[in-house]
Amino acid sequence: MDHLKQIAARLPDHGVDAMLCSSQPGEYYAVGINGEGYALVAPAAARYITDSRYTEAAEEAVTGAEVLTVSKGRGYADLINEFTDAHSIKTLGVEEGYMTLAQYEGLKKALHARLIPAGKLLAGLRAAKDEEELSRMLAAQRITDDAFTEICGFIRPGMTEAEIAAKLTYEMLRRGAQRMSFDPIVASGPNGSRPHAIPGARRVQRGEFITMDFGCVYEGYCSDMTRTVALGEVDEDKRRVYDTVLQAQLAGIAASRAGVPGKDIDDAARAVIEAAGYGRFFGHGYGHSLGLEIHESPNANARETAPLPVGAMVSAEPGIYIPGQFGVRIEDVVRMEEGGCTDITRSPKELIIL
Repeated sequence: MDHLKQIAARLPDHGVDAMLCSSQPGEYYAVGINGEGYALVAPAAARYITDSRYTEAAEEAVTGAEVLTVSKGRGYADLINEFTDAHSIKTLGVEEGYMTLAQYEGLKKALHARLIPAGKLLAGLRAAKDEEELSRMLAAQRITDDAFTEICGFIRPGMTEAEIAAKLTYEMLRRGAQRMSFDPIVASGPNGSRPHAIPGARRVQRGEFITMDFGCVYEGYCSDMTRTVALGEVDEDKRRVYDTVLQAQLAGIAASRAGVPGKDIDDAARAVIEAAGYGRFFGHGYGHSLGLEIHESPNANARETAPLPVGAMVSAEPGIYIPGQFGVRIEDVVRMEEGGCTDITRSPKELIIL
């Protein structure tokens, strides 16, 4: 994967002569490798600098950029300065949101070029996924959907949340996932009222909900989905909450399209939950972008006033969480398009009773 031209084209907009990509997602976006090092992008040249642990992988994966390896007496700062001096680079954009203060101060002292915060350059590009990125996210989502189908046939009363989480992990890995997008969440019964519950020794029981939030990484890109299922029949209160969450998600998806602020999407979903009397039980935002990371920008929450770009991949995940009783969350991922959106999640959303 090669986004060097896109990065170079945005340099003037951010007042820098070149960009220094230092984070793992920044490096991967620029040159297609998750190593440890720096990717340098200038209008007429690019360089990837790493250490000997990643040299062979970088030489195989990186195209369009010179690959150099640090050595004794010729460290990262030396190789960066060689590049900036050779190309008359006076200002160097950095990913300020990913750097520690110590890293920034060290580079500021060692480098010849002046460091300029320019994290928004990469964030803006990463917000709109191209066709190659979309294809990887579709593949990750298919793995996730298949794992959900498998888990629905696996769950039995008496299993622990941790067992279910382990099975989800196994099913995604054996289907080709590189790793998990995040540690799977499995929350049963009263644990479901905690949106980020940690799977533990609690055993699932009949007559309760089980919320599962999980995803995987395929060729660098994340998937993310949540389904709440019932283990045996549940009472009318639970069904009412489930239906409210589903209708809220459908309202948010109906409002989703490129050019709309994330706030408007959040408002559409939140209005359904508030009208049903559960507003105080929906505390988080409706959705977030994802791609190389599980949480990216822009978001679909009450604070997001900027319009969403074509190609943004945004989660649709309203929820209702009643403390000490149960919770329901349903999550898909949609692609923002002109005039609407495409839902890439294929798993059913109607209440599944196991």
